[in-house]
Amino acid sequence: MKFYKYQGTGNDFVMIDNRNQTFPKEQKYIERLCNRRFGIGADGLILLEEDHTADFRMLYYNSDGNESTMCGNGGRCIVAFAHFLNIFEHKTTFNAIDGLHEAEINNGLIKLKMIDVQEIKTDGEAFVLNTGSPHFVKYVQNLEGYNVFQNGYNIRNSKTYQKEGINVNFVEELEGNARLFVRTYERGVEDETFSCGTGATAAALTYIQQHKVAAIEVKVLGGNLKVYAEQYGSSFQNIWLEGPAQQVFCGEINE
Repeated sequence: MKFYKYQGTGNDFVMIDNRNQTFPKEQKYIERLCNRRFGIGADGLILLEEDHTADFRMLYYNSDGNESTMCGNGGRCIVAFAHFLNIFEHKTTFNAIDGLHEAEINNGLIKLKMIDVQEIKTDGEAFVLNTGSPHFVKYVQNLEGYNVFQNGYNIRNSKTYQKEGINVNFVEELEGNARLFVRTYERGVEDETFSCGTGATAAALTYIQQHKVAAIEVKVLGGNLKVYAEQYGSSFQNIWLEGPAQQVFCGEINE
């Protein structure tokens, strides 16, 4: 079975063309493939499958082997993969667990349309919202030296969020107009990742709500992303996540 390895701002994925439905969707098997010591190594595994209402379907699994909610960087990576497979030229639509997504590719940058966000709730001084996956957003100082793993672990496993789990984003405003630095502890990975697309989107929306801007640059450990959105009252529409996605290598699984 052939596989491809993709990364989007350091968020890495095992990518498989499963249009022939031959991949065994077993939790332990997927977990082993994502293991960085005993498998290929990745934050998650993504299957590209046939879809009757769009160009293709995306199935996303966390590195623990469980099917998960939407992954923004994974969405950008599967768009790059579908382009590599000649499924589309410049613009495409695909279905994911949270519904239909539009996307386009220009000069190596993937622009992915995210789901609408109806509201941003608060938890103390932090924000809680769903951008395809549930996110907790907290603004902090000196994020570079912040203990993201321990603080993220504590929030994700608190009584409020332990059962369903939540991704925890720590955010620092950077100098200049509409620029953020975001670090994320991801559920399912149960660790900090180099980037989280839905997390960057969530953080950006909290900033857009407060500062009434239409676009914002987001720095993550693995690079830079850009988020665009239109605010209508307490809701957000036409949300786009833009950034690079790259094929790193390919190989064969012999088991």
